[in-house]
Amino acid sequence: MNWIKPDWPVAKNIHAAVTLRSGGVSHSPFDSLNPADHVNDQAKNVQANRKIIMDMLQLPSEPKWLQQVHGSQVVKADQMETMEQADASYTDQANCICAILTADCLPILLATNDGTKIAAIHGGWRSLLTDIISNTVNKLDSTNIIAWLGPAIGVDRFEVGAEIKQHFVGKSAKFATAFKATKFKKAGQNKYLADIYQLARIELTTLGITQIYGGNFCTVTEQQRFFSYRRDGETGRMATLIWRD
Repeated sequence: MNWIKPDWPVAKNIHAAVTLRSGGVSHSPFDSLNPADHVNDQAKNVQANRKIIMDMLQLPSEPKWLQQVHGSQVVKADQMETMEQADASYTDQANCICAILTADCLPILLATNDGTKIAAIHGGWRSLLTDIISNTVNKLDSTNIIAWLGPAIGVDRFEVGAEIKQHFVGKSAKFATAFKATKFKKAGQNKYLADIYQLARIELTTLGITQIYGGNFCTVTEQQRFFSYRRDGETGRMATLIWRD
């Protein structure tokens, strides 16, 4: 199977999937199921891969792709007429597909427990720092939300500088638990291993969301399954999709 089905106890009318890197037509370094049109892959291959994804997941409509910019903007997917700059989308409409593209950043799916509202978030560290999660949660306007954390860079591979830790800890002391000092210094600077899953969990929990699932992947080490920008540089993207009946 060329996709992951999230394991989370959502309402029966909620559907979600994360595509893997195999099963498409793109050539190296985008091999092979790359649906991203901004990574220098051939346009005809990207379109073919999107058609493959549509067919294999039996999607009810074209996904609402975003121009992701590592920001904090959230858009209502069913009101999009063209591709918009945003890093999250949400909808309360049936058969409208919220879509996120990632290759190390954290895809986050949200759904209300009653199955009426859904969202997809592109959780890079910049977006997490600038409140992409809380901005999206506010759009759902519910106190009963369940979350799933998709494939992202693992805690042992996400090395960051001290300034990134300082930014998060400056926002809230709670985030300190998501950083672990490395044994080595580079150019005299302290480095840390950041747990992007933990950063998201802390934010979600602070917002009152305690039903949190997933978060046990590593895009960098699982080379056969996932694209990874940090590992390969020029590469493709996985698509994380969510829709409702």
